[in-house]
Amino acid sequence: MEGMIKRYALTESYEISRVIKGGWQLSDGHSDEISSDPVADMFAFVERGINTFDCADIYTGVEAMIGEFVAANNARSEPLPIRVHTKYVPDYDQLGKLKKTDVEAIIDRSLQRLKLERLDMVQFHWWNYAVPGAVETAAWLGELQQAGKIELLSLTNFNTARSWEILDAGVTLTTTQVQYSLLDPRPEKALLALCAEHNMHLLCYGTLAGGFLSDRWLGQPEPSSFANRSLIKYKLMIDEIGGWDLFQTLLEALDRIGRKHDVSVASVASNWVLEQAQVAAVIIGSRNADHVDRYKEVFALEMDEEDRSAIQTIKAQMQIPADDVFDLERDKNGPHGSIMKYNLNAE
Repeated sequence: MEGMIKRYALTESYEISRVIKGGWQLSDGHSDEISSDPVADMFAFVERGINTFDCADIYTGVEAMIGEFVAANNARSEPLPIRVHTKYVPDYDQLGKLKKTDVEAIIDRSLQRLKLERLDMVQFHWWNYAVPGAVETAAWLGELQQAGKIELLSLTNFNTARSWEILDAGVTLTTTQVQYSLLDPRPEKALLALCAEHNMHLLCYGTLAGGFLSDRWLGQPEPSSFANRSLIKYKLMIDEIGGWDLFQTLLEALDRIGRKHDVSVASVASNWVLEQAQVAAVIIGSRNADHVDRYKEVFALEMDEEDRSAIQTIKAQMQIPADDVFDLERDKNGPHGSIMKYNLNAE
């Protein structure tokens, strides 16, 4: 399997690729650099071994785009095995007002858009913990799962304490999707221990920090303007951990490791996350299939203890935010939260 995209079994009957193709970068308004033939790109990813796709009900246009791919795949004489993970993200302004019928309507809409009879995975998000209803809504999703509309139920961007509340209510969770990278080790504080106790797995986004953890930024001056919200978001994390100079020190270490093993900085950063306990997969944000073959490099790399020690030495210098997973982003008035869009689910 050296140099191949590896698989991970979330359950005895549910397997995913350890690299997942993300969908946020394909949403309307995010970027002008989207492929002219996204369905062909999705086939290219599957043919290279990346058969799992991540999207959300609030990624404008993406569920329908993936639905076209699902329909085209089903029309083949021998459909390729694929998995599609979506999310249920009720609008901020609707929190506290939801009924089960509202939840079911969004799930039904995702089924229609994705052209699926059952959603492979639904990842649930709740914007504001001060508004009650998250546990009740998770229980409703569990009922829809029992009704056959959802195969696996999961969370996204829940901190540890609120994840415990969902679990304590008797809801079975398979994964939690969170930001996890060398620039954001917040899951290590408590969430990883919860996942180990409940046999949950992490699906990690932001592994490359929007592209900052790559050769492109090595030796570059600190930027003052950004092409998209993704870069703004991850530059804020660089500021949190200690600033541009420390970030450059990290890139230099990753570059030395990469040159030692003849791989890229991005591959070293992704490989490090995949080595961590309870991590099932990393989510990559490619807008097209131009560089799909490079992801095999992640699995060809075998870091040694010298490599890991070099990374750990720099991690020890980082200023880890005091808050748990996604708590910084949950503050609408703070720098991390102010760039979020909170009401994207309405038709």
